[in-house]
Amino acid sequence: MPKPKVFATHPLFEEAREILDSNCDIQYWTDADRPPRPELLRRVKDREGLICLLTEKINDELLRAAPKLRIVSNVAVGFDNIELDACTKRGVVATNTPGVLDETTADFAWTLLLAVARRLGEGEGLARSGNWKGWNLDQLCGADVWGKTLGIVGFGRIGRAVARRASGFQMKVIYTDAVRASEETEKSVNAEFRDMNTLLAESDFISLHVPLLAETRALFDAPKFFRMKPTAFLINTSRGPVVDEAALVAALENKKIAGAALDVYENEPFIHPGLKRPNVVLAPHLASASLETRSKMATMAANNVVALFKGQRPPNMLNPDIFKKR
Repeated sequence: MPKPKVFATHPLFEEAREILDSNCDIQYWTDADRPPRPELLRRVKDREGLICLLTEKINDELLRAAPKLRIVSNVAVGFDNIELDACTKRGVVATNTPGVLDETTADFAWTLLLAVARRLGEGEGLARSGNWKGWNLDQLCGADVWGKTLGIVGFGRIGRAVARRASGFQMKVIYTDAVRASEETEKSVNAEFRDMNTLLAESDFISLHVPLLAETRALFDAPKFFRMKPTAFLINTSRGPVVDEAALVAALENKKIAGAALDVYENEPFIHPGLKRPNVVLAPHLASASLETRSKMATMAANNVVALFKGQRPPNMLNPDIFKKR
């Protein structure tokens, strides 16, 4: 029996490749740059499976170009690059890689929080410049983290992981979410629920952990920044379009907030030029970028594909209604 034909838009990691090489007729995109759209459409025309990154838009155009496609496996927990309704309509299973990147992403949210609070980017720039004249009393003084209030917007797995880490800094943790967590969950991470406006007013640091949905697009806009403390910092490791970057730039320029630390961007990889300022830490989408985690993500994506072609229900389906119809 012929192996299912699969295309991967990245060479992935060794363990994932071993799984795919053993079970599929697999082709990998190996160029350093992401596949141009016309080339991607050409590559998928006879493929039954597609393993992709967030940079690939999975929409009607692609699905029309790939009439044999049965599964799209996203190597990410986010899936705003996939039009789920279009996939479901055509009977194409869509999957993601949840869970494995929670702790790594929480680690990186804290990396950004500490870096922006203590002006690490500015300090490293000075140390590397050759212009550092030595220690001085008021040199690059930042903000304390210990004992402050951490506000978490979005209290899913990653938001709760960020909250757990706050105990080492004896921070007060408050959160807001569309659905309040159970009392047991709140106690386990020592967090208190707040409505959005109260959280904005009370927090010294605000960390974003919401998915990109219609209701979260531009969630942080000018009115939100107006309600924050002028000494507060915004940290975003969720999705770029959750923040209105023009409004953020205006808030920074007008000193409505003290600074920001960002790993994701509204029009990635374009970064608003107004964000390239000393009190903003910028990272190139690194939150899940540990070898261990990225390898696990690739392996999970590979297993999602192989499961379908073995006649099994993929473990991380985003549109399970497809299986209900079968």
